[in-house]
Amino acid sequence: MGTHLSKQLERRKAISTEKKALADLQQSCGCEFPGCDYTPSDRKAWMAGVGPDKLHINKIVWPGTHDSATNKIGIRFVSRPFAQCQSLSIYNQLVAGTRVLDIRVQEDRRVCHGILKTYSVDVVLADLKRFLSETESEIVILEIRTEFGHEDPPEFDKYLVEQLGDHLIHQDDGVFGKTVAELLPKRVICVWKPRKSPQPKRGDPLWSAGYLKDNWIDTDLPSTKFESNLKHLSQQQPAASRKFFYRVENTVTPQPDNPILCVKPVTNRIHCYAKVFIIECVKRGCADKLQIFSTDFIDKDFVDACVGLTFARAEGKA
Repeated sequence: MGTHLSKQLERRKAISTEKKALADLQQSCGCEFPGCDYTPSDRKAWMAGVGPDKLHINKIVWPGTHDSATNKIGIRFVSRPFAQCQSLSIYNQLVAGTRVLDIRVQEDRRVCHGILKTYSVDVVLADLKRFLSETESEIVILEIRTEFGHEDPPEFDKYLVEQLGDHLIHQDDGVFGKTVAELLPKRVICVWKPRKSPQPKRGDPLWSAGYLKDNWIDTDLPSTKFESNLKHLSQQQPAASRKFFYRVENTVTPQPDNPILCVKPVTNRIHCYAKVFIIECVKRGCADKLQIFSTDFIDKDFVDACVGLTFARAEGKA
């Protein structure tokens, strides 16, 4: 009992120290980065606002959501707080400016997060298609993976192609150098990551797992995650020369050895430091490597930071 209590006190001290480290960094780093003064007039159509003919796919800073379809996961007030990473529906996330979705499925095509499950993936696709029908120039990256510990849904690749049809941008390395305008009217890059089923191949309507990479570390320590994100990002090639998407996630996650297991109070330890991360990327010379930037509980400040840097790149200012 005494050993367990001692470890808990050490953990709380470490968390407090790391929260202070980020707060101090925020105080010292200033508040400016290329494009920080740009605010999209319409987040629902921010790509159209920046200019589809100026937006190259490999120069966009894509605002993404982590565990995107968890707004209704589990049982409200009971299990939901332990797995909910977004409070908005998929449609409302897209309207708010999200352009990368992270969807995990199990064998019956229901969305899940660990052992908890929610609605069918049909709901996700219906929301996505609704958004596409209401906009003209917005490209969305849809990542769908089979959740760890589950089996692949049968013939899921065929299902995705049937559902998304003409919206799909086919797997092709040449896409990265093209502008949004050059890809229209196709609108969706769908990355399918099965656990056991065959991976999509070059020229297929779907993209294989190697086209969306990250260096996830499972921690609830905010400064540790922040610095790890910067370290791994700095080791990448510039986004303009990569033939895959690289994601950085501005999140921390609850740990079983810590008494705070609900997602929101834990991820809030890093949530407000997205702009600080971009500023540090600029200071440390790796801003040109930032591409997909994801978060829990996405909000307008996060979207505006990503769109602002994208605008600066499109204008040749970053």
